[in-house]
Amino acid sequence: MEFKQVIGSRRSIRFYQPWRPVEREKIQACLEAGRLASRAVNAPFAKAVVLYRDQLTEEQRNSLKTPTTTAQLDLAPVWIIWHANLGAITDTKLGATLKQLIDVGALTPSHGWSYSYAENVVWAQMLKPINDDPNVLVPVVFAEASLAICQSLLCAVDEGLGTQLTAVTAEAVKRIVKTPDTWVPIWAQLLGYPAESREAGGQRPREPFEEDFFEMEYGKPFRRDPKVVEALEAVGMIRSAAPFPWRKDEVRALSRAFELPE
Repeated sequence: MEFKQVIGSRRSIRFYQPWRPVEREKIQACLEAGRLASRAVNAPFAKAVVLYRDQLTEEQRNSLKTPTTTAQLDLAPVWIIWHANLGAITDTKLGATLKQLIDVGALTPSHGWSYSYAENVVWAQMLKPINDDPNVLVPVVFAEASLAICQSLLCAVDEGLGTQLTAVTAEAVKRIVKTPDTWVPIWAQLLGYPAESREAGGQRPREPFEEDFFEMEYGKPFRRDPKVVEALEAVGMIRSAAPFPWRKDEVRALSRAFELPE
């Protein structure tokens, strides 16, 4: 699938074919996509544990549910529990991960990079202060981990899977998967073959473009060009907006099929 079509096709899928397993190679592809995401100082901000619904007990499954996470956990065969690694900066080992980038020519002397700069400037003056201040560390790590999660989501769409990010109970995650204390669970990415249509009722509503994006300073909107919108519609990135006229009938039929509330 073309990249812009992947973006246009992505939906939060909540109805899955619970009887159809997800191929291991497709799960790996999603993890590989997350591993290759952009990440500051080449640090391992995102960590994940793959859970298989049918290998969990009913008590474990129910303990992971939140008020907004119910039937989709029962239906999706695979859950990738994504974590933010608060030990990521420590894992750079005084800038060793930056030295890897210097060694392969990604960070170059033309931009001021050297082993000494990595240790004495980037580590000592930037990374260590961030690492020592939880109020700074936590949002940095969560933001960086989210880049990996986003790529995994798009890869799942490209693999022909349904996917969704959903909340799970952090205490239950810790108890079940036994992760280090520095790993903070942030999202469960569900994987499975969709039982609902891939359009899932249409592209989700968003606020007006000019409310989010500005040019040179806040208050001066980046004006949306209708010709660009038309071009993106032509390649499948911008699609028909929800709701499709038959969406309620689809949801009603799926709810009946899975014996869920209508």
